Amino acid sequence: MRIGLACPYTWDVPGGVQAHVRDLAEALLDAGHEVSVITPVDDESALPSYAVDAGRAVPVPYNGSVARLLMGPVSAARVRRWLRDYDFDVLHAHEPTAPSISLLACMLADGPLVATFHTANPRSRFLTAAHSALQPSLEKLSARIAVSEAARRTLVEHLGSGAILIPNGVAVRAFEGARPLPGYGGRPGAGGPGPGVPTVVFLGRIDEPRKGLDVLMAAFPPLVERVPDVRLLVAGPGDIEAVRSRIDPSLLGRVDLMGLVAEADKASVFASGTVYCAPNTGQESFGIVLLEAMAAGTPVIASDIDAFRRVLDDGRAGRLFGVGEPAELAAGLAELLENPAERARLVERGREVVARYDWRVVAQRIVSVYEMVAGDMPVSVVATEN
Repeated sequence: MRIGLACPYTWDVPGGVQAHVRDLAEALLDAGHEVSVITPVDDESALPSYAVDAGRAVPVPYNGSVARLLMGPVSAARVRRWLRDYDFDVLHAHEPTAPSISLLACMLADGPLVATFHTANPRSRFLTAAHSALQPSLEKLSARIAVSEAARRTLVEHLGSGAILIPNGVAVRAFEGARPLPGYGGRPGAGGPGPGVPTVVFLGRIDEPRKGLDVLMAAFPPLVERVPDVRLLVAGPGDIEAVRSRIDPSLLGRVDLMGLVAEADKASVFASGTVYCAPNTGQESFGIVLLEAMAAGTPVIASDIDAFRRVLDDGRAGRLFGVGEPAELAAGLAELLENPAERARLVERGREVVARYDWRVVAQRIVSVYEMVAGDMPVSVVATEN
């Protein structure tokens, strides 16, 4: 099939939707399909050969974070040209409620249109206010996919439409057998804590409150009291010095702040931890980072939000703790760090869970949706009035 994927957020800025679109595109290519992605991008050289530059996006607050979105006549012209050039059998727009490229694609295209909804925000003021404006474009969709029950519930509550539930995928092969960073995972090396040192890993935006780094930092002092040699490895984009300034000076030597890590290094970051911690406080529609950690063979402890609970099989594939509860997090981390048998059990159970989310499996489910909606007529560009 000839498949067009529209990504609303800047390709070379880390984010869950961008990673989803990238991994889906590559899984589809591996399966023999023809694929093109249109996306905003800051540095065009960062685009893979299958992607098309839609222009530079503008940072705006969206869904409790800062998203880079793109609308306007120039980007619309690029989307229109992309649609004409590729003659797609199906167009798949991601997060088409965001004012960006995916919404433009839905506005400008007719024919077999599929959309995936990622956002889980039951109190979205934007979706409530934009309902009437979005409706004409969303009514053109041939099929809707939600990546989680929370995302599907948001879609129903705000836009009055249902969706097929197909979860995010994980590129299992990219994480299996991952080697720790130098100095971690029981091997000595420069910059790391040395062999056999218990290490807690956090990976996410360090300056985004809902990612929960402050919860983990509040849990760290009582954790140190119970596990005196524990270390904390923090990776992700944001202001490192601002985080450093909030750490108790007596604990600074135990915290390694890596900053932004390359996509190719993520597996090694996960593998460097004795335990991976996801202390997010809410507004997460899925838990792809949990799956990546489990695929790398690292046991997980995560806040007990709906999306994480579902991925962790109600706590059978990972430890859950109360949202925003540092004392409970500290106790849970200590129990895992002190219990290698429990960690091994969670690793084994995690591998079983991750197998269901392998992109090779998930992509085939999405292709089944494409086959359901594709017909004799390819995707076409909406005619404009002269």
